[in-house]
Amino acid sequence: MHNIRLSSLSQCLVFFDFDNTITTFDVLDDIIKRFSVNKDWVKFEEAWEKGEIGSRRCLEGQLRSVRVTRKELFRYLSGIKIDPHFHKIYAMLKREGLRPVILSDNFNPIIKFILKNNDIGEMRIFANNLSFRGDRLLSSFPHVNSHCLRCAHCKKKNLLKKGVRDKIIMYIGDGLSDICPAENSDMVFAKGKLLEHFRSKKKLCLAFRNLDDIYNYYRGLEK
Repeated sequence: MHNIRLSSLSQCLVFFDFDNTITTFDVLDDIIKRFSVNKDWVKFEEAWEKGEIGSRRCLEGQLRSVRVTRKELFRYLSGIKIDPHFHKIYAMLKREGLRPVILSDNFNPIIKFILKNNDIGEMRIFANNLSFRGDRLLSSFPHVNSHCLRCAHCKKKNLLKKGVRDKIIMYIGDGLSDICPAENSDMVFAKGKLLEHFRSKKKLCLAFRNLDDIYNYYRGLEK
């Protein structure tokens, strides 16, 4: 990340992670834990965190143990609230003529339902795909990159595809799957594992606790 001083949000393209960034916890992890019929998901999670497998193999392995119907899943999702400050951020970005983009290793139907249920309008979403067969969840990965063995969804590819040379790319995220897109952004807001990574590599980023910190930063640009 470059040492950039912004004078206006209109200079930016803004990308958000979803789980534990727009939401207040990792929804996909909770689905896997809550609806798995065994503990096989744990070994996949541990292998992914150690870098032994990529997130595609991890998710495929974990979802094999999940048993939940479409009706049951969306009943659970109806109780998920997003970070309350995201509404203010979304409205502010719209006023600036900006369309924030979500880059996620979660699944499109889950993200879209949660956003709609929390009164967030149409957003551009790049995520994995999900279909239902009885109580089985079937995953597919339209944004995989054959040159990247770590990611199910190559967030870096979609970030750079949507990037514009005269715009400052701003990324907001929290986890291991955010490292690649964050390292290819001009400005990074980080917490959790992403913040730990940037600090360990002595790379510049702005730490945040929740989206209120992001909102207050944006408000400072409006003054």
